[in-house]
Amino acid sequence: MPNASDTRPPRAAGRGAAGGPAASAGARPGGSAGPTPRPWTRIVRLAALLVGAAAILAFPTAAPNAYILSAGIVVASYACTATAWNFMGGFTGYVSLGHAAFFGLGAYGTGLLIRDVGLPSFVAWLVAGVIVLLVTIPVGIAALRVRGASFVIVSIAFVLILLLVFQAWGTFTGGSDGLVVPRPFPDMLRPEHHQTFFYLFVGLLAVMLVAWWAIDRSRFGTGLKAVREDEDKAQALGVPTRNYKLVAYVVSATFTGLAGGMYALWFGDLDPIFQFSIMLGAYMVLMALLGGVRHLFGPLLGALIVGTGLEYFKLEFGDTQFHLVATAILLGVVVLFMPDGIIPALQALVRRFGPQDSSIREMTAAELLERNRAASGAPTAEGTGEDEGPRRGGPGASSRGTSERMVDAAPRPRTGPEEDDR
Repeated sequence: MPNASDTRPPRAAGRGAAGGPAASAGARPGGSAGPTPRPWTRIVRLAALLVGAAAILAFPTAAPNAYILSAGIVVASYACTATAWNFMGGFTGYVSLGHAAFFGLGAYGTGLLIRDVGLPSFVAWLVAGVIVLLVTIPVGIAALRVRGASFVIVSIAFVLILLLVFQAWGTFTGGSDGLVVPRPFPDMLRPEHHQTFFYLFVGLLAVMLVAWWAIDRSRFGTGLKAVREDEDKAQALGVPTRNYKLVAYVVSATFTGLAGGMYALWFGDLDPIFQFSIMLGAYMVLMALLGGVRHLFGPLLGALIVGTGLEYFKLEFGDTQFHLVATAILLGVVVLFMPDGIIPALQALVRRFGPQDSSIREMTAAELLERNRAASGAPTAEGTGEDEGPRRGGPGASSRGTSERMVDAAPRPRTGPEEDDR
């Protein structure tokens, strides 16, 4: 005989009129154990996504002049690099300050393939991305043998080595004089050129976001998150942490190299001091941290804020170092007050002041017993002649039927056959 604490699902054989959909539908009165679904949140998110996409696509036509449009392209390139960095930093928790190495390799690889091999611009861009992928594999195998601060130092050392090589190898890379990359659309005027490349950067960013979204919901992404939370425990549980980290590192570096190659095709003038700058790697980290490394659109939001701020300070204060001061202050504010980023902070604020989900059930023990009897096909109280008083808790009720409130409907362990005989 089922008791009040028996919340097991009914047997398949006993599913009849009482155990069918009607009984299932009746399982929710008094509250449910899970959060109440709120369809309006999904609608709001979808509307915000559509509005944001429309605003981005309309930006080139709404830009008042060519400078604003070019600044928008710079912000879009920052968004691409920050999102590419987030494949490694966001999923695994490994902070790399040397991702500018892959940006520079992609940029110089594209320019050198066009100049020396004569490949078409976008074919050279794709081949440069493949070259970055191949270079990253041995580098990742070596770099990922260490963790924490040691990994940060290794990433910085890698970008500094490439900076020195590309500066000194003047006969091949142009050295400090730089490298001029032919324009892929020579017949276009400068405004049209900017507009075309803005959409190209947005398209590359969209591919990155889709890839990040797919990994985030895959078994591979779950393994990477386990590495981020506790790598030793993940490895003990059978997660191939070394292979997972290497794949994430290669994907992150390849996308960063593609962003660098796209920048080379747009800007057309490469300088090793900028392409292999540690500050560029620091900007990637700051943008991702500011928006939220665990959120799909976190690096994009961070790039919008940091990129716009950098362009403003460079425009207003010229060659001064005020933009570095502002960047340092912003980084301190993020670390102290929003360690998880802006988007998680806003989500926590909405959850705090928005509608609250409740998991409290207001149901007496007798009511729960009656529901379980109906679900299992057993005789109800009316069929067995039991007193209705205890179920209502009125006068004459037995001690078993008093208004015992169940704060949580979680099933209690069965103590044995004696409990069924009560």
